[in-house]
Amino acid sequence: MASQPPGAPSSAKALDQESNVQLSSLHIRDGAHRPRKLPWVALVRACGRFKLLLLEARRGRLLSSLNPLAVGNDLPPLKKHWMPEKAAFWGDQEPLSKIPFKIMRGHQHIVSSCHFCVDDTKVLSGSYDCTVKLWDAVDGSIVRNFEPGPGAPVLECSVTADSRRIIAASYDKTVRAWDLETGKLLWKLSHETFIVSCKFSPDGKYVVSGLDVDRGICITDAEDITTVSHIKDHHRMSVTACCFDPDSQKVASVSLDRSIKIWDVTSQATLLTITKAHTNAISNCCFTFSGHFLCTSSWDKTLKIWNVHTGEFRNRGACVTLMQGHEGSVSSCHFARDTSLLVSGGFDKTVAIWDVGEGYRKLSLKGHNDWVMDVAISNNKKWILSASKDKTMRLWNIEEIDQIPLVIEYKKARGLKLKQCEECDRPFSIYESDIFSETVTKCVFCRIDAKDLSTEASPSSEEEVSLSRECSLGEDG
Repeated sequence: MASQPPGAPSSAKALDQESNVQLSSLHIRDGAHRPRKLPWVALVRACGRFKLLLLEARRGRLLSSLNPLAVGNDLPPLKKHWMPEKAAFWGDQEPLSKIPFKIMRGHQHIVSSCHFCVDDTKVLSGSYDCTVKLWDAVDGSIVRNFEPGPGAPVLECSVTADSRRIIAASYDKTVRAWDLETGKLLWKLSHETFIVSCKFSPDGKYVVSGLDVDRGICITDAEDITTVSHIKDHHRMSVTACCFDPDSQKVASVSLDRSIKIWDVTSQATLLTITKAHTNAISNCCFTFSGHFLCTSSWDKTLKIWNVHTGEFRNRGACVTLMQGHEGSVSSCHFARDTSLLVSGGFDKTVAIWDVGEGYRKLSLKGHNDWVMDVAISNNKKWILSASKDKTMRLWNIEEIDQIPLVIEYKKARGLKLKQCEECDRPFSIYESDIFSETVTKCVFCRIDAKDLSTEASPSSEEEVSLSRECSLGEDG
């Protein structure tokens, strides 16, 4: 039997007795001096210190892992958090219609207006955050804030064709002009009423402003800021938009009263009026680069193209009605330079790309989180710009739009094929099933112009069929 250490109890019984003595003495001490309960404040402080120690430990481990001079290799690897890949940012597109785009962030409120400028390398924007900004279209960075800025939300901005000057209209009843290159304020023009729209003439000589309470337009000399024309009560209700034709001689204006008016700058007279052009308020308008056609967008969810060169609308109405492109009010419209495409923005948060020749929606661009307020298309037809109520702009790359599977499938379903106009070299679509498809060698605009200018003979039967078809395009969606 192994010997016991000195002082150890000689038996198990002795050990039990010793334990009982210790327990009884503990009970006596507890009864005599019972410690007080720990206060809640102390508990909270202790928990706080414990959490702080944990945070400091985690912070120390993170910093040491980021420190290039740290020598410890026994730290476990940091847990990686999932991050979406850049390639996944396609917007809310359908699987077969993915369009690459950039999101341009920098405004703090609704982006109300947008334009391409400086050979499509820069972007101009105006916003309800009372700023006008110039952006780099390549990397999406802000090049300049134009100062001193407006004292109220900016409703619209415009740029001259040579990209030398810009203007902006704001809720403080002013129009301001800046030098685009230097950012210097050139002049400030005040009106007695709110300005809802402003545009430079293509030659840069004039500025037209759409006036709210006056229900009219004001044309100003862009150099000495003198008034050329101030037409009050031009419409029965507030003007919503106005623009110059390519020759800088005519001004089109649209209104909440659903009417279209064209004013001649030289004769100081109204050339034409189209009443009840839409079934709801007209939101915007734009000319083709020939000046023969005017497009209007409306809250009735449609766009219409009017032949204002000959006044054909008086007998036949709109030459083309574009329907079923937006599920809500259409806010804006813009023609491509060659007139083959039309771009529109809507309150359904989408941008629609239209084939003008055939009058159907080619593609719908989705991704904005709120209303699309304005749209623009680059001169080379590679980029579309959209401004939104969600405080952002989007730059969409449509260079390969005709190679997108959804566009190809839609063309096949409609029986369309692509041809090139022998007169203006513009691409246009035509139905393969059309019995005159092989004989049609000009786009819709050149055919209409040829018909209008022809005085020697009446059009042949196939021309009549083709033109009547073009004037009713879009009615079947």
